[in-house]
Amino acid sequence: MAMHLTLATALAVSLTLPALAQDTASADNAAGDLRGQPYSPNANRGFPTRVLFGDTHVHSALSADAGGGGTTLMPRDMYRFARGEQVTSNTGQPVMLERPFDFYMLTEHTDGMGVITDIKKGAPNIMADAQGKKFHEAFAKGGDDAKQASIDLIAQFSQGTLSQALLYQPGMPGYDNTWRDLVQAAEEFNDPHVFTAMIAYEWTSLTEGNNLHRNVIFRDGPERALQVVPFLMAPPMGSPDPRDLWKWMQSYEDKTGGDVLAIPHNPNLSNGIMFALNDTLNNNAPFDREYLQTRQQWEKLVEIGQTKGDSETHPMLSPTDEFAEYERWDWANLDVSEAKTPEMLATEMVRNTLKNGLAFEQSDGINPFKLGFVGGSDIHTGLTTQLDNNFFGAFTWMEPSKTRATSVAKGNADLGISYKGWQYATPGPTAVWATENTRAGIFDAMERREVYATTGPRITVRFFGGDFAADDIKHRELARIGYSKGVPMGGDLAGSDAPSFLVYALRDPIGANLDRIQIIKGWVDTNGETHEKIHDVVWAGDRTPGDDGKLPAVGNTVDLSIPSWTNDIGRAELGTVWTDPEFDPSQHAFYYARVIEIPTPRWTAYDAVRFDVDMPDEVKMITQERAYTSPIWYTPEG
Repeated sequence: MAMHLTLATALAVSLTLPALAQDTASADNAAGDLRGQPYSPNANRGFPTRVLFGDTHVHSALSADAGGGGTTLMPRDMYRFARGEQVTSNTGQPVMLERPFDFYMLTEHTDGMGVITDIKKGAPNIMADAQGKKFHEAFAKGGDDAKQASIDLIAQFSQGTLSQALLYQPGMPGYDNTWRDLVQAAEEFNDPHVFTAMIAYEWTSLTEGNNLHRNVIFRDGPERALQVVPFLMAPPMGSPDPRDLWKWMQSYEDKTGGDVLAIPHNPNLSNGIMFALNDTLNNNAPFDREYLQTRQQWEKLVEIGQTKGDSETHPMLSPTDEFAEYERWDWANLDVSEAKTPEMLATEMVRNTLKNGLAFEQSDGINPFKLGFVGGSDIHTGLTTQLDNNFFGAFTWMEPSKTRATSVAKGNADLGISYKGWQYATPGPTAVWATENTRAGIFDAMERREVYATTGPRITVRFFGGDFAADDIKHRELARIGYSKGVPMGGDLAGSDAPSFLVYALRDPIGANLDRIQIIKGWVDTNGETHEKIHDVVWAGDRTPGDDGKLPAVGNTVDLSIPSWTNDIGRAELGTVWTDPEFDPSQHAFYYARVIEIPTPRWTAYDAVRFDVDMPDEVKMITQERAYTSPIWYTPEG
């Protein structure tokens, strides 16, 4: 059953407690759920009531591939920007967010931490090294020379040919001082209950150009974080093997009593090794039980999308999914040293990985890929700009200009592969259902996977699995009903009866209306074969699915000449209770919700108008933004 609010009502409504119209009979039924409870619906409330939006993955000039490419914004500039202040971009343009972030995680690369500062200033130890001197001279020239030097630095690091002199290690002043300053900057800007600056870093593992990066997030403050230095990829003190990162994480918790988690990102640039079904770094050996348990312990989340493409699924894996084409990057690995082949997709796309996790659970009793969803930008300008009308690009060369969309970003002539600026996406935030805006509140929500990702807009989504009646969606206290009768996103279900799911979404107050909500189901049968199905469970308008089961498109109000759109189609909110009609209590399964907006102009459309340029036909100009909730898993009893 779809629900509709006028725009004025939608903006006034509580994000946790949507005011939904209901008839008298439904109101009586809903009231029955509260009989015997305190009159105040807020009394004794222990569940999360706040949705907080933030970035879990962003870089300042202190990361070599950012600072080398012309980024000048430093950590304190970024925090000021993230909390809503206007700053001057790396190319001298004024820039400000439409709304501040609630939290922010600066994730500088671990390897070479501090080296870019010395390269750019021409420190004696750098100038004494042939590679170091060459990079200094290229970065000093700026422009295309600096851009190419930044690309070359990444490629040489990923292929293991970067000079040891440029691989700063813990114990070196440049490394240790940089880490201390990053922690101190986070502490200076951390304002509990107002703006949370988490301490974090990016473990930068690359194996022959294949991305295995993880963002490591601390629950803790400087008193614990400064007892350690980040774990590296490069030897002698580092390793490219995730097993060794997990050992470092265990050691950190044992030493400090703190808490950390790791978030894999950009599996779409791993060429199939991020979620491989065997140990690709150890002679393709089968995973042992310890590996499966350890991975499940430390990696509870995955970055499902960012500026370098969406990693939910792919048309070759999900041929019946009409929305599987979204911001697709499928041509190569991170440094474009190896072309992607179709068989690589099955062990890097997230939906298929969730299905593979179910197969592991059925065969081994452990699911190593039990992953909730977060967003992240991976922006290297220090400026997390997530809406299409305010996109300042992924790198400094991509800040607003007439040519950024059609400029070649990276390529490999020998492989015949290249991609352009327009193929970068506006990145989305992580949304957290938290009890409070603090490091502890945000981290704990992430650990229990009560988080979701969007591709930019601040869509509000609630998703519960349990035993719900159809009239529950009409209740004014959806969160109270959800927690009392089921589990939230990220949770687990068991039992013999078909679960029902309560899902509700409210559009971004300054954004576009909603087209539909889908529930994606994945499962494994008794033969170990995995399956998936997309269910349109509630939608705007009077559309009826066709004979093929597909829902007609919502329409399109985009005017590219402005560019803009109107909310004459779609709905401000959608919600329903849905029960799986094909439920089998003997099968392991997962369910997650995907909320789709109506069409809106892409960032390239704003560039076309503001710079008065004609975009080539290949350039995408219209998008349909979305949100992905973390899954709910069903496990058969016994």
